[in-house]
Amino acid sequence: MITAGSLSVVSNQKNVCVIVYSIFLFSNFADAGGFDSLLQQLPELGVFRKIFDSRIELNVMDYGAKGNGIEDDTKVFADVWDMACSSKVESRIIIPDGSYCLVKPISLGGHCHSKVTLVPCRHAPTAITFHRCNNLVVKNLMIVNGQQMQMAFTTCDTVAVSHVSVFSPASSPNTDGIHISESTNVEIKDTTVRTGDDCISIVSNSSKVQVRRIVCGPGHGISIGSLGKSDTCDQVYDVSVQGAFLSNTENGLRIKTWQGGSGFVRNVTFEDVWMQNVSHPIIIDQYYCDSDKPCPNKTSAVNVENISFVNIGGTSATMEAIVFACSDVSPCEGVYLEDVEIVSAFGGVTTSFCWQVNGSTAGYVYPPICYSTCKSFIKQTISSATNLQAI
Repeated sequence: MITAGSLSVVSNQKNVCVIVYSIFLFSNFADAGGFDSLLQQLPELGVFRKIFDSRIELNVMDYGAKGNGIEDDTKVFADVWDMACSSKVESRIIIPDGSYCLVKPISLGGHCHSKVTLVPCRHAPTAITFHRCNNLVVKNLMIVNGQQMQMAFTTCDTVAVSHVSVFSPASSPNTDGIHISESTNVEIKDTTVRTGDDCISIVSNSSKVQVRRIVCGPGHGISIGSLGKSDTCDQVYDVSVQGAFLSNTENGLRIKTWQGGSGFVRNVTFEDVWMQNVSHPIIIDQYYCDSDKPCPNKTSAVNVENISFVNIGGTSATMEAIVFACSDVSPCEGVYLEDVEIVSAFGGVTTSFCWQVNGSTAGYVYPPICYSTCKSFIKQTISSATNLQAI
């Protein structure tokens, strides 16, 4: 929930002119040391809560948002976003506490001239897509929607997401909680996702993604992919998931690729994850087929290599707790398991399934892994350099 409703251009035209003028003055006098005196001379601007140290704060209520959860605020939010994105200085979009902003599915695009931080009200029933955004911060957001992807980042660079809650019914299809596509330097932390599809999905040419302290369930778990559909070339690399709790999900930690694709999934670490009643806790599937008809066998595949599962525990809702179904023409290489214990949620035994996979283990691993291990394999490490600014 978040827009401009019935806001007219005429009603805000004067304020917009003042904003542009103020920024122009700042850009010309700040370097000359006259900014402090200039700031004292500025009039009170209703559209700004604060102007300080080269940062502006834009309150959507000042632009006509109703914030009552009934009237549509989508246009207002889009207008304020455009203003923040075009600003030459850092901007914060504010939706005050106690507001219930109704925003319909919306796409917010870049490239923005400077860093934009979205600090919305706690209740925002909508689906939001950020496209071509750089230096974006999103925090303290609740999204409630049962129709489509909840929050998506496409072609973005340097994104920090924290303290976000996403809710949609367990029965709702194609409602990925947070979707990352063609983006790099993305951090997601301290977030809860309850949905009918992937809690977090990382696809098509994304890299340097860090996921920290995530609660997921219900849903389809944390997924890389699907990749390689319709014989496309996809690359995903340098992904780190550390600290997650998954409950009553269809999958836990999953990599899924289509036959016929090309490219690679490389340098991925899943670490410190606890699962409760998860149907397929650990799964690599290079035969993914999301179709009513059987998918044809093909002779190419997206390569999967250097994948680590470290300190993973919990309960499985099925007997087969670990599945590595890899390609005949491009086997999975460098799969590493350390201190993994996944037992049955119903008191029985759990098993593993392996096909065309090579790797190694360390510490206690249960269920016993079914591939032959290579003692010379050295655990891969993931670079944590994401160039993210502190939130």
